[in-house]
Amino acid sequence: MLKNITLSAEEQLIHKAREKARREHTTLNETFRRWLMHYVNNDHVLRDYDILMQSLSYVNPGKSFTRDEMNER
Repeated sequence: MLKNITLSAEEQLIHKAREKARREHTTLNETFRRWLMHYVNNDHVLRDYDILMQSLSYVNPGKSFTRDEMNER
């Protein structure tokens, strides 16, 4: 169920945001919903990253690399 909320912003900013959304073939409401979902889930993504890095903590290259060695392709 969608619930309405009220936000306040400068009129010119709202106008520019609506124009940008229109150019992107969407609406300001849809853009806000996506932002809100990203905002809420961001902690989850960071937590998953931390868990991944902890699971890889056993990896040890056996030496320190120079800047040039790290940038070699």
